[in-house]
Amino acid sequence: MNLEIRGVTYHLEVEGNPAAEPTAILLHGFSGSCADWQALLPRLRGMGRAVVCVDLAGHGLTPAPSDPARYTMPETVRDLDAIAAQVGADRSDWVGYSMGGRVALHMALAHPSRVRSLVLESASAGIEDPQSRARRRRSDDALARRIEERGIGWFADYWGTLPLFETQWELPPATLSALHQRRLTNSTAGLAHSLRGMGQGAHDYLGDRLHEIREDVLFLAGERDLKYLDVARRAADALPGARCVIVPGAGHTVHLEASDAFAEALATFWNAVPQRAEPAPA
Repeated sequence: MNLEIRGVTYHLEVEGNPAAEPTAILLHGFSGSCADWQALLPRLRGMGRAVVCVDLAGHGLTPAPSDPARYTMPETVRDLDAIAAQVGADRSDWVGYSMGGRVALHMALAHPSRVRSLVLESASAGIEDPQSRARRRRSDDALARRIEERGIGWFADYWGTLPLFETQWELPPATLSALHQRRLTNSTAGLAHSLRGMGQGAHDYLGDRLHEIREDVLFLAGERDLKYLDVARRAADALPGARCVIVPGAGHTVHLEASDAFAEALATFWNAVPQRAEPAPA
């Protein structure tokens, strides 16, 4: 389905009835789309969840707004709040992968009444050191310029060869090919603007605000993704009551590389989350 939100036509995949069932809202990573979650949807429905997948601006079947400001974290979570309201999802279980995990974290801090729980897969709270954050911002801007100059085909080839995704190379050829084809569906302008607006160098570090989150949080990473394994453990240690699951054999894209273990981790976590009609008290 499509929803018009402040002039942008967002593409969503909706399974079940978010207004009447517990709901999971899934947010893809950079250059991803709703299609990345398709194999997981039957499992989530089997857990009694309605499911809402969102193509973020400039990704998948959601067009790229011309205004770069629409790609910032505050504007993105404003749109997501409106999307949740329109589909009737009052308090949902938000699941975010990589960039989508950072979006979900911003969502929990900006609109806590929308959040029952958070699952942050291979995601960080941003970059703490201001100088490192500025370097990352410059690096992301340089990549954005290359995408604009060389096009989406160049980007899809380049992105798939990054060491961060080397464990994906072990996936079946058909799966790897489908992943590559999905990257090609994105908008050149959308990816460039997303890097500048939602890249790790573009937003504040949220690690010192984790204590503000009162809802249940699961940090999840693959054991072969050493950077984000460490990020997940440190973030969970910084947030009392948070859970951390490290999935054996998986790399950065746990939901794709180890979908059974990913689904099991979600089911175990959600079963332990208290049913509350309102956000947890501060």
